[in-house]
Amino acid sequence: MKKKKVVRKKKVDKIRGLSIRFLPYSEIRDLDSNERIRKVLDVVLGNQILFLQGKLRPLEETRLIGDTMAMIGHIKGFKGIELAVIGGDGYSGFFGRMKKGFVNALSGGDLSAVTIIGPASIVREIQRNPKKIELLLNK
Repeated sequence: MKKKKVVRKKKVDKIRGLSIRFLPYSEIRDLDSNERIRKVLDVVLGNQILFLQGKLRPLEETRLIGDTMAMIGHIKGFKGIELAVIGGDGYSGFFGRMKKGFVNALSGGDLSAVTIIGPASIVREIQRNPKKIELLLNK
């Protein structure tokens, strides 16, 4: 009589898929503030991390944070957002600032910056150091 080997399966935790979306500035350039915020919220509420070329205007950023704070507790599983703006401050001196201002005026925004926005249920923290960006995720 042969003995059967009992094979035990190890329990493996499922890893949720990580979805990252890049949004070029050309897609939001002609939108008004409400439409920009709505577009960003659609991505974040879809549990995606958004890399936005450029940055939002200060009033838009403030309104986005306020809107997401109001949504906490009203949308199941939504814990808010993590937001960081990484600027390309490579221009220095008078002529560098003038060149940057001219390019920003032509393009309609600061394209040397990148804005990272993610749902707090996925993104635990965004750390900015001079030489690197760390995106710490929740399990």
